[in-house]
Amino acid sequence: MYSFLLGLSRPKKYAIVLLSDAVLAMVALYVAFCLRFGTPTPYVQISKALHLFPLIFVAALCLSYFSRLHRVKLHAFENRAVSRVAICAGCLTLAAISLSYITQAGAPRSVPLILGSVYFILAVGLRLFMQALLNFLRTRSGSMAPVAIYGAGSAGIQLVSALQKSSEVNPVIFVDDNSSMWGLYVAGLIVKPPNQLKSLVESGRIEKVLIAMPSAARERQNEIIADVSDYGCEVQVVQSHVDIIAGGDGEKALRVVTPDELLGREKVDLDIPEVAKAYAGRTIMVTGAGGSIGSELCRQLANTGPAKVILFEQSEFALYSVDRDMQPLARSKDFDVVSRLGSVTDANRVASVMAEEGVDIVLHAAAYKHVPIVEENELEGARNNVLGTKIVAEAAAEAGVERFILVSTDKAVRPTNIMGATKRLAETVVQDIQTRHNSSKFAMVRFGNVLGSSGSVLPLFERQIRAGGPVTVTHEEVTRFFMTIPEAARLVLLAGAYAQGADVFVLDMGEPMKIIDIARRMILMSGRTVKENGEGDIEVKITGLRPGEKLYEELLIDDKSLVATPHPKILRAEEKTLSQIEVAAMLKELRAAIDNRDANAIRSLVKAKVDGYRVPDHDQRVS
Repeated sequence: MYSFLLGLSRPKKYAIVLLSDAVLAMVALYVAFCLRFGTPTPYVQISKALHLFPLIFVAALCLSYFSRLHRVKLHAFENRAVSRVAICAGCLTLAAISLSYITQAGAPRSVPLILGSVYFILAVGLRLFMQALLNFLRTRSGSMAPVAIYGAGSAGIQLVSALQKSSEVNPVIFVDDNSSMWGLYVAGLIVKPPNQLKSLVESGRIEKVLIAMPSAARERQNEIIADVSDYGCEVQVVQSHVDIIAGGDGEKALRVVTPDELLGREKVDLDIPEVAKAYAGRTIMVTGAGGSIGSELCRQLANTGPAKVILFEQSEFALYSVDRDMQPLARSKDFDVVSRLGSVTDANRVASVMAEEGVDIVLHAAAYKHVPIVEENELEGARNNVLGTKIVAEAAAEAGVERFILVSTDKAVRPTNIMGATKRLAETVVQDIQTRHNSSKFAMVRFGNVLGSSGSVLPLFERQIRAGGPVTVTHEEVTRFFMTIPEAARLVLLAGAYAQGADVFVLDMGEPMKIIDIARRMILMSGRTVKENGEGDIEVKITGLRPGEKLYEELLIDDKSLVATPHPKILRAEEKTLSQIEVAAMLKELRAAIDNRDANAIRSLVKAKVDGYRVPDHDQRVS
């Protein structure tokens, strides 16, 4: 029935409304006679004014049309629409008086006045009835998900109003922490305590929870998300009142819970004065500026008062994208942005850019970082990650820069893959260059997995869940440290502020998390269930460790090397390095292996020079 009514063409809907209003006018005229003479059958009195009925029908039809009552949507029937009905009823009263006088109808003068009042009540009543009927049919159509709105404040009320037009969700109840509101009706929905939500979800009466608390602290929102996601229903968060109003459609004002809310810890506050002091008035070059970390570094540099930011990137499209984002920031913050295409393995290009632009600080984020790709392209991985780092670091030293910061990874610690091994060798190269150039400060930063970066496991899980599964995990015991992109970028900037020379900075990221636990949690938060023993929605499939993949990652080679920094969550490691002779020999072997296209020589080299590296089994494949 609901689908049939919705499927009617607009002209047919208009015709139904106009005819209904005209018929109601005749009904109102009959009721007016009944009320005036105090009888339900005033046939004798009506017989003297019978010709008024068709005239009132035509008058009501015309007035309804010119008042545009037929164009008022039932879902949007509110105060303004009621006012329009009142004006139409008043005009109908005047029309009835005029017609009664002109045609000499034998009706008392009070009948037209009663007619207008009755017509107004009937017209408003019919629309409210039809609105309720459509809502009833809509909720019983079986295609709408019943939802609970967490937060009975102004945001929740506006959300209910916005969702009245939705064909996909149906607001059923409010949930609120305020006990004084429990049992009250707000915007037509009853307010219930949070402890009843779990039973409603388990019984199937609620399939989705919309958190409408935009003014609440993020910590409180995260607590609610963590609690509700355990119930096995989808969770979405309303961003703000402005989004609801501007978006028009309530569903557009919702966002799916972001993966970074699965961190299991509070984000680390890295907003400290030392950052701005270290970069204010400087010319900063960011290599790999178009990447996830590089682009975030550029955006955060905009708030430190730099004189100029040099965007150095090999990919033209990536450079175009970050340049497009940075230009408005540069205009508003009054600094220069310079975009330069080039590869970190091109020594002449790197040196010329530094010389032309007068670079003070280098943030080296350019690298090949995807483990499976580098594992099968060892030579290019070594060329870019090791020789590229050497070229940029030496150019920085020759240019006399103040600071050089290498973006490294936790996979560089006792690596089992070529990517991690090349990053460890890159660290060694930077530490070696520091011994020969004391005027510049060289430092490194080790990250865990960065949420939302290209190649991150969490976006992969999101795509797999949207596709209906399976969600693939390589091993049940695989754990990783996680951090957000802003945390990673801020840590790089802090390393530049704290750098003393040849030091490694790491962020205290709490306890590592099991990847399989994150996969299961994301499935539940998407409103699905984990498929176990043949029951459930989405399967978690174990595929086996990929070549070079570790069960767990480490941030430090030697825990005893830790030294405190001014920030309690940032640690400095002073690790043992290779001698200048050893580094020179390593680089000579590396160049020879690359020139000879000898991948086995690369593996033999990193096995000999990188602590903990082992040659992985290349016959192992993902199933």
